[in-house]
This record gives sequence, C-alpha cells and structure tokens, in this order.
Amino acid sequence: MTTTPSEQGTGVSLGMPQLPAPDYPADVRARLEADAKDVIARYPGSRSALLPLLHLVQSEEGHVTRTGMRFCAEMLGLTTAEVTAVATFYTMYRRKPSGDYQVGVCTNTLCAVMGGDAIFDELKQHLGVGNDETTEDGKITLEHIECNAACDFAPVVMVNWEFFDNQTPESAKRLVDDLRAGVPVEPTRGAPLCTYKETARILAGFPDQRPGAVEASGGAGPASLIGLRLAKGEEPQPRVVHPRTGGPQDEAPAEHLSSHDAPQETSASDPAHPAGPAAEEGE
Repeated sequence: MTTTPSEQGTGVSLGMPQLPAPDYPADVRARLEADAKDVIARYPGSRSALLPLLHLVQSEEGHVTRTGMRFCAEMLGLTTAEVTAVATFYTMYRRKPSGDYQVGVCTNTLCAVMGGDAIFDELKQHLGVGNDETTEDGKITLEHIECNAACDFAPVVMVNWEFFDNQTPESAKRLVDDLRAGVPVEPTRGAPLCTYKETARILAGFPDQRPGAVEASGGAGPASLIGLRLAKGEEPQPRVVHPRTGGPQDEAPAEHLSSHDAPQETSASDPAHPAGPAAEEGE
C-alpha cells in the first residue's frame, strides 16, 4: 500500500479499516461465558457489569485485548466503541501485554519528596526499562502511579495492588530481584501476593481460593489509626515504623505527638458544657 506525501512521517495509515477482532477459542469462550453470566447476574442492569467483565477478560490474557472488548460488548449488548471508551479511561486495565508483577512506584508529592522519585529512577536503571515497560523475561512491568492513599507509609511501592511500605531504592531493588527469581515476598500488609492475572480475577469479583488469603487481608496500619484512637480518647500507641532495611528495629516509646493531637473536650466528653442546638438565622 502506498502513502501520500501528507501521510509520510506521520505514522498514520489511511488504508483499509482494521478487521473485526477474532473470537476466543470455543473452550475459552464457553468458560468465560459461564463466569460472565455469574457476574452479570449480580446487577439489576447488565451494563453495570462492564467494569468486572473487563477485569475478567484481563485475567485471561494479562491485558484487555480487542477480543476481550468484543466479548464484553457481546455479553452486555454494547458496541465495541462503548467498551473501548471505558477500557481506555481506567489505568487498571492494561492495553498491551504486561508482566506477571505490576510494580507501581508512587511519585505523588509526599512519596516523591520522601524518596519515591529516587526509587523510580533507580528501578528504571536496575531493570533496564522505562515507565510502563516490561522486562525481557516478562516478569516485571514498571510504572509510576498516583497517590496510593498510604501517605503515612511513604514512600510506597505497590505490586499487583498490594502494599510495600517505607521503601528505599535498595529495598525496592531487592524486591524486584526476588520477584524475578521466584523468591516468595510478603506485602507489608494485606493479602499474600499473587500474579497479575490472579489479581484481575479477584477484582472481577471471584473469591480468592488460596488458603488463608482472605483472613490475611487485614486493614489499616497502625499509623493510619492514630487519629481514630485519639478521637476515641485512647492513649496513643507506641510509634511503630516498619524497618526499611529489613533488619530488626526497636519500637519507639509511646509519645504524645503534639497538643493538637490530644483528645479535646467536646459536648460528648464534657457533659458539664453540652453543645445546644444551633440557632436558626434570625432567632
């Protein structure tokens, strides 16, 4: 096919339109249809099942392919354009092949100034990849990501959406080396680590069948709960910072963080001075 002068150097082809996406093999299609019907049945309107269905097809191939988007459209009675609009909007849906482990380094403000930028730069050099690129062995896809809502544990690295808190360039490099070597690694908190495809199936709404995985999912870390404990009038807990070097670290003694963190007298805690109803304007 020839190109016109206006096309040359633009990387844009004005030739025949792209052919329709191929379908899944019959056995794969039958399995995915059974899972998809299970997902769709959870919603009063089938269109609401699109997000978990995209996770479902991602669990099959590791990213959302044209075949996967065609499948979602056919199951929900949508156009492929409607499915594509959603799949390209959310960054959790991969549009190209990716690694078994999605390593995301938070480079938002707090993590960045605490060392996130340095971690990301070191990992790019260490792994020989850039942002949103995958190592040659197909194990690691590296990307910088926005806030992980874990600022009290900055800088944070996430692997397949599980937290690895208080990282340094050295600990992050050990982490990716272990992942590539098949050495088991444990998140700082949350469920045990699994592959990206397995994570996608869980996000599609299917139960995690691994023994003890649900019980290990846990909740917020100690640093996140200090404000809640103070609001309840509890004594501050000893400050615990997970060691960045992987070695033992003594707990710091209990400390009063500041006068602003101390429980304040309110109508609930000081019955002698209850707060009355707010006066209406004009009274």
